[in-house]
Amino acid sequence: MTKSKWKNKIKKACIEAGTYQKYFDSIIDTLAGILEIRDKAQEKFEQSGGNPVVMHTNKGGATNMIKNPALVAIMDCNSQALAYWRDLGLTPAGLRRL
Repeated sequence: MTKSKWKNKIKKACIEAGTYQKYFDSIIDTLAGILEIRDKAQEKFEQSGGNPVVMHTNKGGATNMIKNPALVAIMDCNSQALAYWRDLGLTPAGLRRL
């Protein structure tokens, strides 16, 4: 999904939850960017076969199994996004806190 579609979806969710404030727009913009990157990483992960580990040859010529970089990016984006979802009151704990 594109950043603008994510922004609309997040803003709508905030409005429905009763947590939307105009000054949240920059936070919503940042979260939308994170989610767009996550979606692109998800596409790459699926295109690469969806394997959680891949073979990598280092500078020394040794081949080792490593975590799929696309999967690492997805997990990082999800962790970052969760913090923003919580701050916007879009998780149960975040909503209670607001």
